[in-house]
Amino acid sequence: MKRSSNHMLKKIIASVAVCILVIGSLVSCGNKASSSSSGGGGMKILYIITDFDTFRQKLSDAVLAAGKEQGADITMVETGYSVETQVDLVMNAKSQGYDAIILRLADAETALQMNTASNGIPIVYLNSEPSDEYLDSNQNVFVGSEEKVAGQYQAEYVINKLGKKSMNIIIFEGEKGHSGTIGRTNGVRETMIANGIDANIVFMDYANWSTEETEKRFDIFMKTGQSVDAVFCNNDNMALGAINAMKKYGLDYTTIPVCGVDAIEAGCESILAGEMAYTVLQDADLQASRAVEAAIALGGGGTLDNIEGVSEDSKYIWVPFLPVDKSNASDYL
Repeated sequence: MKRSSNHMLKKIIASVAVCILVIGSLVSCGNKASSSSSGGGGMKILYIITDFDTFRQKLSDAVLAAGKEQGADITMVETGYSVETQVDLVMNAKSQGYDAIILRLADAETALQMNTASNGIPIVYLNSEPSDEYLDSNQNVFVGSEEKVAGQYQAEYVINKLGKKSMNIIIFEGEKGHSGTIGRTNGVRETMIANGIDANIVFMDYANWSTEETEKRFDIFMKTGQSVDAVFCNNDNMALGAINAMKKYGLDYTTIPVCGVDAIEAGCESILAGEMAYTVLQDADLQASRAVEAAIALGGGGTLDNIEGVSEDSKYIWVPFLPVDKSNASDYL
């Protein structure tokens, strides 16, 4: 994530939210720290989110909507990337009467710390996948999509479109260490190898899910004087940044396919306009619905057995990625 002058303010807001939660209430502050209640007196769930980009805003809206639909009372708190704030929230959740926690980790390596701090309350991890060793069947679980598949779909599309056995590629990665960054990038690379493609990575760098950062990274690539056959981006915002940069430099994106992930509205519009070539739908609505469903089940002392997409070990609920190109992009507007 790109740090900014607002980061300290976000930390202050999150810290205030923690203190308020500790005394049993929460003051709403726009999208920074807000609460939503079904009004039905159902399961009480604490939803902790780091921050909002286009996808995470959609995901968070969907979590709150799913809570209302499923009769749960969900409180949402934005923490920024403060592990300390997240630990405080998790540690105090039980004493505040929460039955379950839905958590987007500030750092995926802190999952064990969160599990310990939860005092036995089940945690449903969302949008940032912890290592398998930190997940526990029907207790501390992950809801999401298998990240490697998104990269696989991107690579298969480019291979079929270009029909080349050798190509120069760019990969713009998301947040360093994030499961989506690692999985999607590995999916591209491994699919190229599996199909016998000599993929020469002429440029690869973190652009932190950001359109603006991608444009800046593309400026750096252009100074290398190398050619490129395809551009792979870990999300749509970065793909849109790549398109902007290609327009700036006069590169033909109709022959150099640019691929994203998420199928956000702007990405689908770009595809229909003949700019981006391809994206992969990460279904925010379904991920949110499954996360709330899991939190309700586990918070009530049940299991994941009856939830669609649950893994055999009951550590995961998988929501499939779906390929999106010009033929179906309008379906996701």
